[in-house]
Amino acid sequence: MKNSSIIDAHIHLWDIKHLDYPWLNQFPKINRTFSLSDYNTATAGQSIEKMIFVQAECKPSQFLKEVEWVQALSEKDERLSAIIPWAPLHTGNAVAEVLEKFAENPKIKGVRQLIQPQEDVNFCIHRDFVEAVNLLGKNNLHFELTIDPKHFPAVLKLVEKCPDTKLILNHIGNPSIVNKQLQPWKKHLKAFADSGPHYCKFSNLVCNADLEHWDIDDLRPYADIVIDIFGPKKLIWGSDWPHALRASSWSKWFKTAVSLTEGLSEEKRTKVFRTNAIQFYNI
Repeated sequence: MKNSSIIDAHIHLWDIKHLDYPWLNQFPKINRTFSLSDYNTATAGQSIEKMIFVQAECKPSQFLKEVEWVQALSEKDERLSAIIPWAPLHTGNAVAEVLEKFAENPKIKGVRQLIQPQEDVNFCIHRDFVEAVNLLGKNNLHFELTIDPKHFPAVLKLVEKCPDTKLILNHIGNPSIVNKQLQPWKKHLKAFADSGPHYCKFSNLVCNADLEHWDIDDLRPYADIVIDIFGPKKLIWGSDWPHALRASSWSKWFKTAVSLTEGLSEEKRTKVFRTNAIQFYNI
């Protein structure tokens, strides 16, 4: 794959002088500005055809400023092909106007509001949230689903309530790799995959492992499961850079992901690292 052009379907960028990111205070290693120039340095030697920007958890009051900022960056670097902003989906129909505006922007393909940090396991099936996720589908936008495994049962109900909204599961559902915990994550992952034509991002495995001491053998059981469940037609690779720097350089995770998919033919591997992203994000 080294000499092949790939698509990085999950990157973050942030400028701590421009926007506020309170969560970064917990992570000194990445508590600084990360620019496109930094990304280019991190990916030197690998041909990156396109990138997908995913919202980076700035203060909620600044989410539209984040969109404007990334839009300007994309005009300087055309490889930045899609933007996945945050939106207050928990406000239900009150978010309708925002989503309609997003739908008018050809760069905006979907929305992400994190479910992962929510202690309420039913957060995503509250009436207002369900209303907003249905509005995404009506506006031809998808939902980037970032959860903790404990949220899977509610997510399966969300799928039933929002049949016309496309979903993509981020970070293979964030299993506890550090604790070598396969169940009930595996069972829930299979149920999610079977519940509709959903996609899954092959990303962030390293941050769910032992940050300092992981190796490829820690990740392999999880990679094998997700490849088996979703197949190469529904998997999309992403770096989760620079968040993943907590555990790995961009290059180390990319090489690891290539090794984890070595059982696939070159054609199928190309789907994971390029073609599927083009199709799902329409880029």
